[in-house]
Amino acid sequence: MSKAPSTPSEDRDTMRPEYDFSGAVRGVTARRYAEGANVVVVAPDLLDVFPDEKSVDEALRALAPMLRRVGSS
Repeated sequence: MSKAPSTPSEDRDTMRPEYDFSGAVRGVTARRYAEGANVVVVAPDLLDVFPDEKSVDEALRALAPMLRRVGSS
């Protein structure tokens, strides 16, 4: 199957000069994302309570049993 002809905007180089991927490793995080990754952005007003993923996980694990009971009623 052949690829549809590209438009001029698809052929334009949009890479900024300050981006340097010369030391990059292709696919270094691919396995982790293939396993499943959920990204949630915490609202700025909650960052003092949930500064990192560990604090968010702890809070959700504490709430999960209650929410599961309420959801199964």
